[in-house]
Amino acid sequence: MTNIAITGACGRMGQRLIALASSSDQLTVVAAIERPNHPFMGRDAGEVAGVGPIGVPIAEDLQIKPDVLIDFTAPSSMRNWLEVCRQRGIGMVIGTTGLPTADHAAIDVASAQIAVLQSPNMSLGVNVLFKIAGQVAKILGDDYDIEILEGHHRFKKDAPSGTALGLADAILTATGKTRDDLVYGRQGDEAVRERGEIGMHSLRIGDEVGRHTAYFAALGERLELTHVATNRDTFAHGALRAAAWLATQKPGRYRMADLLGL
Repeated sequence: MTNIAITGACGRMGQRLIALASSSDQLTVVAAIERPNHPFMGRDAGEVAGVGPIGVPIAEDLQIKPDVLIDFTAPSSMRNWLEVCRQRGIGMVIGTTGLPTADHAAIDVASAQIAVLQSPNMSLGVNVLFKIAGQVAKILGDDYDIEILEGHHRFKKDAPSGTALGLADAILTATGKTRDDLVYGRQGDEAVRERGEIGMHSLRIGDEVGRHTAYFAALGERLELTHVATNRDTFAHGALRAAAWLATQKPGRYRMADLLGL
């Protein structure tokens, strides 16, 4: 049995992680953490998540040592918990998005001491999409225009999404390109597409959970690879599976692709 801690426990993802973990025969929630002065502080995490008492109160700090901590919060909070995990020897699953380069460097440093799995998207299907999109881009080459379109709910802060950037990175790596080849939207009188560039476009619409499409188009045909998330449970299931897997790994930095053997 893997003991896990969940940060952002009262948020949408935190509640689903707690709810789904409570019915798992592999995982036990031993800590549920929220920001100080949260109105649910001290309440049973299972009750907050809608599954009944689990005997774990919402707290602002981590008093017990879990095997793995799962973080879906914000970059500033992630930095704090990464350091806590590094100091206390706790594995960490990072689903927080919008991380700048400095945060990735800090994850690299921490992964010398603890096992860290960081992914812009915990969905198993999305990570298969990353693999396939890279293969397609390599096979088709620059004769095919590549555009990435992502859509999320109106409340999402970062754009393009971390998943869209992960999809772009998979294509860039497969084709020997860099993020300098990305073009974020187009406007103006002289916006003709340049050979080899990769377009990035973001939609923020209603309650869209997550939609990502990579387009590969030439004159006369178009290939579209699309992943659609219909609810957040797909991300929660992936993160919980990652936590159970990570608990058995040595220190290092891992991806969902490592879990899936891709």
